[in-house]
Amino acid sequence: MRVRWAILLQQKFRFSNTNFLLLLAGFVGMATAFGALGFAALIEYFNGLFFGLTDQILSEPTSRLDFKYWLPIIPMLGGLLVGPIVFKFASEARGHGVPEVMNSVARLGGIIRPRVAAAKTIASAICIGSGGSAGREGPIVQIGSAIGSTIGQVFRMSGDRVKVLVGCGAAAGISAVFNAPIAGVIFSLEIILGDFAMKTFSPVIISSVVASVVTRTFLGNHPAFDVPEYSLVSAWEVPLYLVMGSLLGGLGVGFTRTLTFVEDFFDGLKMTPMLKPALGGLLLGGLAILYPQVLADGYETIKLTLYGEIAVGLLLVLVIMKAIATCLTLGSGSSGGIFAPSLFMGAVGGGAFGVLVNHLFPGVTATPGAYALVGMAGMVAATTHAPITALLIIFEMTSDYRIILPLMVTVVFSALVAGRLFKHSIYTVKLARRGIEIKGGKDINVLRSHRVSEIMERDFETIPESTPLIKIFTRLEQTRESYFIVVDKKERIKGVISFQDIRSYLSQHELDYLVIARDIVKPETVTVKGTDTLEHAYQLFGVGDLSLLPVVEAEDSSRIVGILRREALLGYYNRQLIETLRK
Repeated sequence: MRVRWAILLQQKFRFSNTNFLLLLAGFVGMATAFGALGFAALIEYFNGLFFGLTDQILSEPTSRLDFKYWLPIIPMLGGLLVGPIVFKFASEARGHGVPEVMNSVARLGGIIRPRVAAAKTIASAICIGSGGSAGREGPIVQIGSAIGSTIGQVFRMSGDRVKVLVGCGAAAGISAVFNAPIAGVIFSLEIILGDFAMKTFSPVIISSVVASVVTRTFLGNHPAFDVPEYSLVSAWEVPLYLVMGSLLGGLGVGFTRTLTFVEDFFDGLKMTPMLKPALGGLLLGGLAILYPQVLADGYETIKLTLYGEIAVGLLLVLVIMKAIATCLTLGSGSSGGIFAPSLFMGAVGGGAFGVLVNHLFPGVTATPGAYALVGMAGMVAATTHAPITALLIIFEMTSDYRIILPLMVTVVFSALVAGRLFKHSIYTVKLARRGIEIKGGKDINVLRSHRVSEIMERDFETIPESTPLIKIFTRLEQTRESYFIVVDKKERIKGVISFQDIRSYLSQHELDYLVIARDIVKPETVTVKGTDTLEHAYQLFGVGDLSLLPVVEAEDSSRIVGILRREALLGYYNRQLIETLRK
């Protein structure tokens, strides 16, 4: 019935398959934007319900003893409500959510249960509203992805198209939460889908733009942070930003590994799983007695840091306290995102670094607020290993082009240092511990355990390098092959000819006997050995955007023994993945 709806809609409005996908992408963007607006309203509702105060109480010290010592009870009550949702109703809602979306794209054909959107919305709103140290971007990414997946399933779309719609929802989520449509697109392509092809790029852009238009209609077109005046004071600042990026890279790794440790600690506790978020909330509340700034997303503290209104001693303490608070919240099983905590730690850490360099080099450095702003991007790059996303999201959140040069330097070195110290990002480490290593939208471990020789074709067509153009055309007419291996007289490989290589000669009949295969073949042909892993072959396909790879002998790379087709590799991957999931 649902398939018939899709067909009838396409026939009635004369949509092509591509246009129909773009239409659905726009709908996903709109639905996710309204979801983001509702999610924000729900957070405010629960915040008022739990605290009876405005969000500002979460970023200002309080001397009211009656509130101060009751504070641990509030996050604990939130944890008591979150526990049954994430441990009974939808386990995917636990934690920051993005790894589950990545897993659904890489291993489950983009399938996300519809109930995940509802569970993530309610659980995260309760967690953040009750003071849980988490952000709202992870939840809305998972919510948007679940919306995209559900729409794809309703219309019985192919696995590849469902994945695209999941990416559309992720992009729309970032676009809606941060008013950053470009960053939303790059986040989806860089982290979720691992695919920058045009067939993926276009729907994701449509979804992100629609989400941004909807949220701007209701909330206005304002940057997420109002930043002070900023300019690059001197070229000597560039090395300082390099140093800061390197330090933030180490800090990001420390945060990632601490979160993993705390997750292991709570997993090992012998107590009812549903009560673990409450214990995490209680410990968080105890920490908040001394440092209430660590509660919730901490945006008010970030704003104060950008304007240099927090003492350097407190900034240094808050870097550590926020990391602990976030680990207690998410490690215990509560629901929320890590993006906002990363922004918080980057801001206070960068602000403290800015105070130091401003004191040491007052004539050649900007205000500490400038370093706080750039530090936000550096910390995001360190934790996510996604420097392009980090750069763009801070740029769009501030609408200030003057920060672009420091941003570029900082995010690059932050990501490089973090990647050198620890190969997993905060998103992939959770999956890696379950034996899942995702790269480019695929579970690399499945490809890594198999060799090219297992699926290569040993029966393939070759043509001598002296074959004239007219005979190549004849061969193409007589076979369904669109690729030919070109060999010399000693059967050594000279390269590959595809239909695309010779299509420009179709109308030039005067060249039929003048041009031979040797003239057309590309001088450098990418090859693979039978002993190579499918992971290596998959990477070669992606780097060169190839459809076929010649397989050569391990001892003699000029001797061809078979061919490997891209579709054969992907088909084999899907079959092996199904077997893995059934175990």
